[in-house]
Amino acid sequence: MSLRLALGLVLLATPAVVQAQLGPAPPPPGSGDPVILREIGFDQKLGGAVPLDAVFRDEAGEEVRLGDYFRDRPVVLSLVYYDCPMLCTLSLNGLARALKVLSFVPGQEFEVLTVSFDPGETPALAAAKKKAYMTQYDRKEGAQGWHFLTGDASAIESLTQAVGFRYVWDENTQQFAHPAGIVIVTPEGVISHYLFGVEYSPKDMRLALVDSGGGRIGNPIDQVLLYCFQYDPSRGRYSASILNVVRVGGLLTVGLLVAFILSMTLRPRVQAPPPGSEGTPS
Repeated sequence: MSLRLALGLVLLATPAVVQAQLGPAPPPPGSGDPVILREIGFDQKLGGAVPLDAVFRDEAGEEVRLGDYFRDRPVVLSLVYYDCPMLCTLSLNGLARALKVLSFVPGQEFEVLTVSFDPGETPALAAAKKKAYMTQYDRKEGAQGWHFLTGDASAIESLTQAVGFRYVWDENTQQFAHPAGIVIVTPEGVISHYLFGVEYSPKDMRLALVDSGGGRIGNPIDQVLLYCFQYDPSRGRYSASILNVVRVGGLLTVGLLVAFILSMTLRPRVQAPPPGSEGTPS
């Protein structure tokens, strides 16, 4: 156990390969209208609830309730539109890269919901997008846990308002101007974390999933990391808590010292032969 804890502390000092951006990504080029820029963004609604009764269609065209995906696992929610020429593709690419690093698999420890906020998009388009990202993700067992949904305007509005996702249609560019990021939701449908940008730290995503899972996923090392890292809502990422790191380091040091003392105390002692016994025939 001491070796596993030591490994966890080593991980604390190891920077993530991919770091999340510090805030919402900018809108597509050309959306420079100050009015539009003021209207887009992510309003964090931590502790709020997603509309589990909202009805969408999956990539096969089947009608589904949002609550169908909230059972006993946390959910990663990404809001995009499938015909987006740039930002949504960057965000989905970043999500796929982060998922490939995680040992967790969609459909086993958590679910992934990619939802189009364009009511004009169809299940056929969602299916094509899923096929492309399943190829990129390259884990067949994850296909049952990464869902691509479309919906009508009312369902989309209820979801985007619940998570604070603000976007507008830009007539100049004929594109949606919108922020970039993902939302982590608990199995009960409660919003727990926001990770901003188009690249998502696998470390932050794993910690957010373990934290949102309420002890249902993860291992003891994850619990140590959660104690040593604290979620910063203003930055949408986890940062090291120096005081907690020092505490864990102190406990680990004490534990190793106690183990060493016990090993020395309980070690069998080799008794020296009595004087003059050398050479005594057996």
